[in-house]
Amino acid sequence: MAIWLTGCGAIVVIAYLLGSFPTGYIAVKQLKGIDIREVGSGSTGATNVLRTLGKGPGALVLVLDSLKGVLAITLVYWLFHFAPSQNFIPPPVDAQVWQPWLVTLVGLAAILGHSKSIFLGFTGGKSVAISLGILLAMSWQVGLATAGVFAVVVAISQIVSLSSIVGAIAVSIFMVVLHQPLPYILFGIAGGLYVILRHRTNIERLLAGTEPKIGQNVATPEQTA
Repeated sequence: MAIWLTGCGAIVVIAYLLGSFPTGYIAVKQLKGIDIREVGSGSTGATNVLRTLGKGPGALVLVLDSLKGVLAITLVYWLFHFAPSQNFIPPPVDAQVWQPWLVTLVGLAAILGHSKSIFLGFTGGKSVAISLGILLAMSWQVGLATAGVFAVVVAISQIVSLSSIVGAIAVSIFMVVLHQPLPYILFGIAGGLYVILRHRTNIERLLAGTEPKIGQNVATPEQTA
């Protein structure tokens, strides 16, 4: 049992490190020679890369950050595919019960890593793109539905942060409506609340009517974003 728990713990740690990989920071540093945390919103995520470098690099970081989430969840699926053939799962462990819980823990670890990267002094992005990747790997139906909500809101409002917040709220609803396991519903609640918390400064600007739309720049940096 100790070996099994150690293996599960190792995957959670790996997921955090995957999330921590600073895609946006590296892209802006390599292409423009600046620290993205010192420009725009101060976030290392795709939206700030879009403002700093344009649509191409912004889209690339969006895809790569999403893939980090997909890969983190795929590690869990690989473990539960590999473990039975190697007699790695001890008899007390019910794989059908453990897998969704481990998927949830790994997803949360990856989100935390993205926003609190060990490679960037525990700064980072707002965990929207990586959350999308996690959702697509966890439940593609929920992932696509959430992406659809995001796309509709951004098309109407032209405000990425508002779309992210609405999408974060919608996740929990879709988890329940689409009859996902309890651990996934809890992930939707916890992950959604965390993403909203990461947008607290954006919420202040939304209420003040000063939140920039796509193509506009943030007036002041948010070093903690």
